[in-house]
Amino acid sequence: MAHSDRVPVDLGDRSYQVLITDEGFDGLGTALAERFAPGVVCVVSNPVVAPLYLAEASDSLARAGFTVRALTIADGEQHKDAATWLALVDALLAAGLDRRTPVIALGGGVTGDLVGFAAAAVLRGVPFVQVPTTLLAMVDASVGGKTGVNLPQGKNLLGAFHQPSLVFANTRTLRSLPDAEWRCGMGEALKHGVIRDAALVDWMLAEASGLAAREPTLTAELVGRCCRIKAAVVVADEREAGVRAILNFGHTFGHALETAIGYGHIRHGEAVALGMLLESRLAVRLGWCPDSAFPSQLLGIARALHLPTDLTPWADLVPGDLGAQIEAALRMDKKTVRGTLTLVAPIAMGEVRLVTAPFSTIFSTIGRSLEMILSWENEP
Repeated sequence: MAHSDRVPVDLGDRSYQVLITDEGFDGLGTALAERFAPGVVCVVSNPVVAPLYLAEASDSLARAGFTVRALTIADGEQHKDAATWLALVDALLAAGLDRRTPVIALGGGVTGDLVGFAAAAVLRGVPFVQVPTTLLAMVDASVGGKTGVNLPQGKNLLGAFHQPSLVFANTRTLRSLPDAEWRCGMGEALKHGVIRDAALVDWMLAEASGLAAREPTLTAELVGRCCRIKAAVVVADEREAGVRAILNFGHTFGHALETAIGYGHIRHGEAVALGMLLESRLAVRLGWCPDSAFPSQLLGIARALHLPTDLTPWADLVPGDLGAQIEAALRMDKKTVRGTLTLVAPIAMGEVRLVTAPFSTIFSTIGRSLEMILSWENEP
């Protein structure tokens, strides 16, 4: 099995590897056989990915001695909900799995989150394998064991930590990924560089044209570098009791934007890109970031990587006061504790810290005009 990279996630008896390959799905069955005895596996995909890759993945598993039972769930953030999750649990039980049956998520971040949460809950937990097919899922969502679904009150409010037994990232799937989905993954990749690795940001800028062209070697390097950053943070703090929260940079406001605008209207990676810009400006205004030019620097980088920097395309989708809805969503954020919210504040490129502030301080600073904050007409 020819892999371009292997990234270990060292968590004791929950350790696993992220296998990154450009050789298609040929090695999937062999990789699974290294962890599990031949038998039944449940492969869960979605109507977008299944026609493209389910047969190839299933053939590889069958050659390794596995009996594949394929299931399909709806695709899209708007379907990442409790009803879809419960229907999947019912389908898994009907498929006859037991506590040793691996459940494989073949798809993007939504599929991985839903399938992982079902695997965490059914029979009080069955083995889970991530086979991500989008850049966002490869660089972020498939690693670390966060699973869950959205509720009307906010993103990922129902879920569990459930580490995968294996992550198999076939970067060949990225060659036909729509440009918008590619940019979503680039937003998450940029986040990794901002919080931990300034050299990664420089490299992404230097190789922007090759990355946009999905050059295989560059793509594999991007996935590997991001997975190493995330693995190191997860190993240091598996269940987000401390430092792992730095991975939320851009996500606090990004999730709030998704909730306010409506799931499925703005992509997760788009919301995270906007969230990073919002949170960096807020950090300067509150004196948490010593570099007043940081928001403008990040804005330039986002533009160079073709990430969204303006809320205007989505502003009309929100009925009523967007700022008020953002505030309501933030108050439901999982990092909210007794009237305070923990945010990730950039210090310099590649360095951040966690800061906890009262809601009154945050909202008196940003006000309710988020559209103006994102217009970038005035320096912070």
